[in-house]
Amino acid sequence: MAVAPPIPVSGEEAPPLWMTMLESRAALEYANWRTLGPLLRRLPAGDGHPVLVLPGFTASDRSTARLRWLLRKLGYRTYGWRLGTNLGPTPHIVQGLSNRIARIRKANNNEPISIIGWSLGGIFARVLVRECPEHFRQVITLGSPFRTRLGDKSAVSGLWESLEPLHDPEFLETFATAERPPLHVPATSIYSRTDGVVSWRLCLEAKSPIAENVEVFGSHSGMGFNTAVAYVVADRLAQPIGQWKRFRSPLLLRALYPPAKDYRG
Repeated sequence: MAVAPPIPVSGEEAPPLWMTMLESRAALEYANWRTLGPLLRRLPAGDGHPVLVLPGFTASDRSTARLRWLLRKLGYRTYGWRLGTNLGPTPHIVQGLSNRIARIRKANNNEPISIIGWSLGGIFARVLVRECPEHFRQVITLGSPFRTRLGDKSAVSGLWESLEPLHDPEFLETFATAERPPLHVPATSIYSRTDGVVSWRLCLEAKSPIAENVEVFGSHSGMGFNTAVAYVVADRLAQPIGQWKRFRSPLLLRALYPPAKDYRG
């Protein structure tokens, strides 16, 4: 199996402009999702456990509505974050996430939650899982640059910097300096090498018995309604607790997923 070079720690540049312009592909991904809706409902059925879905930067629960609809149809108790627009780690969002987790757990007899985060939502998800792993069943991230450090850039760096005065300084300091040890629950990072918003290298999980990277073809802005992503998410969520295995695409869908590679941390 091919092994890529070590994952960069910092200094990643934003995707080139031509790739960012290709983010318009998201409209085609959305149209494809709607066309294949009846088939998506035949994905592996769930066991009814709670699933929380977090939106990306500058997005809200509206952006994750299609994915949450699908997961409900598959049998999961699915939740949005109900915190409005994701403006980054504001005190309202940092505290609101903790409260949201507590309410979901109470409503489900403290059953472990699967958490899905799109882009910045995935960074939040991993922070939550690292703080209280016993509250979670697994974490799935969609185009989330969770390896971002000071000096890394994205297509929205300017907007992020303009909102930093609103952010919780303690959260920012922790995120910038923490060693970020491996998670203690299964983790799947779904990413695209043609992501036009963030560097795909910053989305890579280090090799671990309970961690994996799954590459798909598509845009950053369309991750939440990309049919290849939907299949991975449904497949991951359907695994019984304690029986997690790495994703393997079925033969008929092999063309949707580039060959897997291992990455050194």
